Amino acid sequence: MFPPAGTSVVCAVSGGADSLALLVLAVEAGLDVTAIHVDHGTREGSAAEAEVVAAAARRFGARFESRAVQVETGPNLEARWRAARQSVLPPDAMTGHTLDDQAETILLNLLRGSASDGLAGIRPGPTKPLLQIRRRETRALCDASDLVPVEDPSNVDPAFRRARIRREALPLLDAIAQRDVAALLARQADVIREDVTLLDRIAEERIPDPTDARALNDAPRALARRAVRRWLTGPTGHPLDLASIDRVLAVARCEVEACELPGGVRVERSGMRLRATPT
Repeated sequence: MFPPAGTSVVCAVSGGADSLALLVLAVEAGLDVTAIHVDHGTREGSAAEAEVVAAAARRFGARFESRAVQVETGPNLEARWRAARQSVLPPDAMTGHTLDDQAETILLNLLRGSASDGLAGIRPGPTKPLLQIRRRETRALCDASDLVPVEDPSNVDPAFRRARIRREALPLLDAIAQRDVAALLARQADVIREDVTLLDRIAEERIPDPTDARALNDAPRALARRAVRRWLTGPTGHPLDLASIDRVLAVARCEVEACELPGGVRVERSGMRLRATPT
């Protein structure tokens, strides 16, 4: 779950139950912890949220840092919050993602049409030490530690798709299936991830350079799609949707000169070489 005691780590701590539990567990594991709170500047009271994290860090013997980003209101707000956080956090920062976050992410990826890569969910690793823990367990740990988490209003705002999946879709699926669907989705993601890893390796061997249009055209479409997805997966790690990948392959086949992708990326062809540039 955690690296050896004494390892220096950074924990991204918003003040919510999951990230506070991450802070407590990392300290209890004997790690040298720096807790970083990121203020998005999009709602009132963010200074008080930072103080919640600072107080928890002081109490449990961790260092504290606060970093501010500016995210304007508008469409795709969650994605822009995420990108802004990642821009000021080190790439190896630990986050408090739980098994419940995994299930929500899988369903979100399904709705985005991101194929097997999306169904593989969040990849486990050293930056996701709580991925097998349930959200109810992080709340119980906060209660036992006399910590009062910050309640993020976006978690209950139906304007955000993740909030509706959390509060409406998953409880309905539990009722229909008469079982814990989040745990089921997480187990299936583990199986699908093994398949994805194998196919990625085959695609990389067959198409080592995914900008080579000829190689993409000569390969089976399943491998060509995988090579393009590997090339164009953004810094957030969210896999590109199938429709966008097929637009890129149309450029490789010389059916169109260029295409626009989500996130402000344009893919165009020069000769038989593809190039991705920000728009």
